[in-house]
Amino acid sequence: MRCFVLLAIATIWSGSANAEPGVTWRFLDPSAAGHAAPIDSAVRDYAQQYQPTAIIVVQNDLVLATSGDVTRKVNVRSVRKSLLSALFGIAIERGQVNIDNTLDQLGVDDTAPSLTPGEKQATVRQLLMSRSGVYHPAAYETREQRLARPARGAHPPGTFWYYNNWDFNTLGAIYEKATGENAFKGFESLIARPIGMEDFTAYDGTFIGDGSSLYRAYVFNMSARDLARFGLLFLNKGRWNGAQIIPSQWVTDSTRVYSETDREGRGYGYLWWVLDPKSWGDGATLASGYGGQLMAILPEQRLVVVEVVELDRNPKGVRAIDFLDLVRRIATFVH
Repeated sequence: MRCFVLLAIATIWSGSANAEPGVTWRFLDPSAAGHAAPIDSAVRDYAQQYQPTAIIVVQNDLVLATSGDVTRKVNVRSVRKSLLSALFGIAIERGQVNIDNTLDQLGVDDTAPSLTPGEKQATVRQLLMSRSGVYHPAAYETREQRLARPARGAHPPGTFWYYNNWDFNTLGAIYEKATGENAFKGFESLIARPIGMEDFTAYDGTFIGDGSSLYRAYVFNMSARDLARFGLLFLNKGRWNGAQIIPSQWVTDSTRVYSETDREGRGYGYLWWVLDPKSWGDGATLASGYGGQLMAILPEQRLVVVEVVELDRNPKGVRAIDFLDLVRRIATFVH
């Protein structure tokens, strides 16, 4: 496990509204600022109880607390969807993707039983909202997703929210066809390198498919510290050191609630979970993956909290509700 030397800072740091880390993160010694010591204690207590691979807590460009190995790359599961959402924002602005094109217009079909004419009227926008109405089997589904999947034709496109791996996987193929590069290469060149990710490369992506569908899941392996940079990018409305990496309007649009969901206190945007503003403040969002791959962004506190969990080492994983309890505790110390 790589260890970090914490940099002592004599006073509580107060940076600009759009502060970004440099080549490496800056770390705050918990003894140097009154609000950092209880955060560090809360993170350590939580880590001892739940055994995540890593946690990192960031306010602006400063790391307030860590636990575990924040450099270790982990399969971040469904966090992949929020990463792809950012790529779609770039592709849409560049004119490579028309968000209102239908599957029929894009030539999208699937294995038998193939898509019906009605299903082919689903738009890219509806796939981003997980409201396509296409209930074809999909690769990389959880058992819960398979059991909850509605019957084919149960809901017309746009009328019903269901957390649908078919939508997510198909979006990966649509992105690749539209831009000429897969999600991993696109993410490395358009996001990871411009914001200085220290660990991720396109080789940290893997496609997983099966015979159920033509469309493969695009699986990202990413470190907690790199994921925190991505969270900070969204916190800063897509800007990094003066450059607009992701269109600011897309950051706003993709993290707006379009659907109520089966998760209490969470709506759904364009491949992002949106936290209840009454509890979390305006613009609070969550990227969430199976087993405890989680990133919370709280704009009112200028706060990003990331957790990753290697499920081969911790098979039980960590529940999102427990992680959010930690985030809530942290937020009380940074007001």
